[in-house]
Amino acid sequence: MTELAKSFEPAALEAHWGPLWESKGLYKPTLDPARESFCVQLPPPNVTGTLHMGHAFNQTIMDSLTRYHRMRGHNTLWVPGTDHAGIATQIVVERQLQGQGQSRHDLGRKNFVARVWEWKQQSGSTITQQMRRMGDSVSWEHEYFTMDDKLSKVVVDTFVKLYEEGLIYRGKRLVPWDPVLKSAVSDLEVESEEEDGFLWHIRYSVVDSDESLVVATTRPETMLGDTAVMVHPEDERYRHLIGRQVRLPITGRLVPVIADDYVDKTFGTGVVKVTPAHDPNDYQVGLRHKLPMITIFTLDATVVDTLPEIPAAYRGLDRFVARKQLVAELEAQGLLVETKKHKLMVPRCTRTGQVVEPMLTDQWFVAMSKPGADGKSIAQKAIDVVADGEVRFVPENWVNTYNQWMNNIQDWCISRQLWWGHQIPAWFGESGQIFVAHDEDEARAKAAAAGYTGPLKRDDDVLDTWYSSALVPFSTLGWPEKTIEQDLFLPSSVLVTGYDIIFFWVARMIMMTKHFTGKVPFRHVYIHGLVLDAQGKKMSKSEGNVLDPVDLIDGIDLPALLDKRTQGLRRPETAPKVRKATEKEFPEGIPGYGADALRFTFAAMATLGRSVNFDSKRCEGYRNFCNKLWNATKFVLTNTQGQDCGLMEHTKEQCAPGGAAHGYLQFSQADRWIVSELQKVEQVVAQGFADYRLDLVANAIYSFVWDEYCDWYLEISKVQLQTAQAEGNEAAQRGTRRTLIRVLETVLRLLHPIAPFITEELWQTVAPIAGRKQTDYLVTAAYPVAAPDRIDAKAIAWVEQLKSVVGTCRSLRGEMGLSPSDRVPLLATGQLDFLREAAPLLRTLAKLEKVELMDDEAAFDQASATSPVLVHGQARLALKVEVDVAAEQARIAKEIARLQGEITKAEGKLSNESFVARAPAAVVEQERQRIADFSATLARLQDQAARLAASA
Repeated sequence: MTELAKSFEPAALEAHWGPLWESKGLYKPTLDPARESFCVQLPPPNVTGTLHMGHAFNQTIMDSLTRYHRMRGHNTLWVPGTDHAGIATQIVVERQLQGQGQSRHDLGRKNFVARVWEWKQQSGSTITQQMRRMGDSVSWEHEYFTMDDKLSKVVVDTFVKLYEEGLIYRGKRLVPWDPVLKSAVSDLEVESEEEDGFLWHIRYSVVDSDESLVVATTRPETMLGDTAVMVHPEDERYRHLIGRQVRLPITGRLVPVIADDYVDKTFGTGVVKVTPAHDPNDYQVGLRHKLPMITIFTLDATVVDTLPEIPAAYRGLDRFVARKQLVAELEAQGLLVETKKHKLMVPRCTRTGQVVEPMLTDQWFVAMSKPGADGKSIAQKAIDVVADGEVRFVPENWVNTYNQWMNNIQDWCISRQLWWGHQIPAWFGESGQIFVAHDEDEARAKAAAAGYTGPLKRDDDVLDTWYSSALVPFSTLGWPEKTIEQDLFLPSSVLVTGYDIIFFWVARMIMMTKHFTGKVPFRHVYIHGLVLDAQGKKMSKSEGNVLDPVDLIDGIDLPALLDKRTQGLRRPETAPKVRKATEKEFPEGIPGYGADALRFTFAAMATLGRSVNFDSKRCEGYRNFCNKLWNATKFVLTNTQGQDCGLMEHTKEQCAPGGAAHGYLQFSQADRWIVSELQKVEQVVAQGFADYRLDLVANAIYSFVWDEYCDWYLEISKVQLQTAQAEGNEAAQRGTRRTLIRVLETVLRLLHPIAPFITEELWQTVAPIAGRKQTDYLVTAAYPVAAPDRIDAKAIAWVEQLKSVVGTCRSLRGEMGLSPSDRVPLLATGQLDFLREAAPLLRTLAKLEKVELMDDEAAFDQASATSPVLVHGQARLALKVEVDVAAEQARIAKEIARLQGEITKAEGKLSNESFVARAPAAVVEQERQRIADFSATLARLQDQAARLAASA
């Protein structure tokens, strides 16, 4: 028999159990077609990343679900993996090279890619090690990296297939462009931040007229590429100018005045410039009106030198330098009418912080709305499976968000101008011919078949990271080969993710998986909220309010925490503010709560769809819960180890009256009550897991363990064991011990999915005593299943009555100012049968000297004449205490006067028609309840005053 440590020390438990579980292969899925299956795919974190609070929250939910289903005996697979993160990873390695005075171009593509792989092998597993710290029970044998050979082959296969089906094409389109990366970026990598700017009003003269139009713009430098000026078709101010031409300042080019509903008549002057090649909205206008699209910036966002009409003084200038120079020249020419300060949303790349420039470039696209061979587009298939219920969103309201995007979907730009990633399997001929193939040999064969025999050059671009991650539901299970994993785990059971990637990942997985396998990737999509700081702000390094989950587990001192939070601030001048806020929130640093307490905190906050305001103080509360569970276990072990816990199994005949085992076990009302409450908790927990309400699971277990098992049953069990021992009642002792150990063992299994480390440690000692150890590890033990037939309503009512009487006695003690050490008799009349049975428990729980039961109510009145009396059902209770009658009368009179004043004040409010009409209904009801409560207390005190007067 192992012996528990004196106190709960999470670090030691985590260091022991985490590696042991993994080494024993306990997370490896069973592959039994006869069993139910559960599978969840980890949203692959970036290989460059570290675990943040969003990851920890998300993974707590996934691991709890995974452990729950594993314990239920299902084939259970949690697929882990990391994303190659094209942009982020390339930036990391390029910065390392810069520190060595080199660039990727110095190395060349082949050597640079080799350097990235080298970095990945050395530093790319940080986040998976942190996942282990959280206790994530993923199947590490199924771990993938999106650049692995097997997954890369699937990327190429699907690209070629989509191209051959006419669903991938190459074309010149407007895309978000990072001028530092010199690459297109996805919308997810662009964040628009409100910044201070200006709204410039610029005069454009109307050709062959004395009139002019004043254009309002926040980006005057782009006027070099204007191809129209636009007004609203119903704007009476400008209707007569539609179809005329205006002269573009600086360049002198003539552009038309067009009308379009896109214009907001109330914004600025109601006249806007149209630069189709550098603004996404203007691009759509340009397509509608068939306007020329003039690119005025190079790929590094400097003014081009290829347009003769652009003055030489602007060529080669950075776009923002050009802006200043252009504004100055407009002002000098008298064409700058007005400059206003203006708040504007500036799109910045989250990877580099650079302002994103919309650019017309050649890119590869997946056609979202083009019908395939089956007559349906990729997007329509994805819409249909949600509409048909094959894929269900939890909460359901996210379906509206999904459908809104899917029904307005644009073709997906999948190319990036990087070196790290899946290089696009396309080769170009000298005249721009395109040959898409699995490899160069196949490309040459296709070229020859098309009559081209010249040289081929492979496309330098790589695929968007989201392309390969969209394939993981099937690429990670062995597709296109037939595997048992695909049969059992595709579709997976649930995808657990945040709402911010519904478009970028969820929708694309549905589209790609349905198109290539005919199956949906998952049955349910559980959308959880984002983790915010305690004040409800988004956690961001630039704001200095980030929390590291590992710091919450291990602890960190204040100086180190301050260093972490002030590093990487986008605005260094905010450092003093960040330091002050951190010192206020964590004056002594973070003490370290352990993984179980952190997981419990996340679980308790995991309500459907709501964002989570994370307060570290809740971690402290759940750390206290772990301590309480630890100490409760030590108490139970003290009373059960080496004792007869009534675990012998007997037949019904042996237990029947006259049988050999009749009377072997005797269970009290409290024994039956705690088992009944356990069954109810098991029902709530099962429903909570089914509904993805991890908060209900966590809170139900917490409340049962703390409020019922520890605070009530353990105290009751002490009395029961002492009483039974004094009476020589071995059957009652066995019944209490059996209940103590069996309920505790069940609780540990119930709690394991949320708090795996402490429960495993305790279960190893508890389970053998409880006679329940049918497996070596709690990880694979059977999960408790409710037995509603064991719910004893009579026992529940009996204990609730006991609690109520104890509460009454405690109220009496408080009213009379008794200290916990003061033991006084309880006088009671009425409901004597219950009180007689409960007397041993009442003496201990209510700290009584004895319980005096009185049949004669007159005798009770006389004995309690100087004591407060509380009515409890049909019983009346009083504590027998010698009191100073005069002093007690004075105290009661003072309290009566106070209560009468409160009642008068509340009645005054309710008699005020204005108050009742304007105040919220809850406030009015609160005043009515105050009157009812005050009146009940007043009546009791008036009765006590009358009895004191009579006794005097």
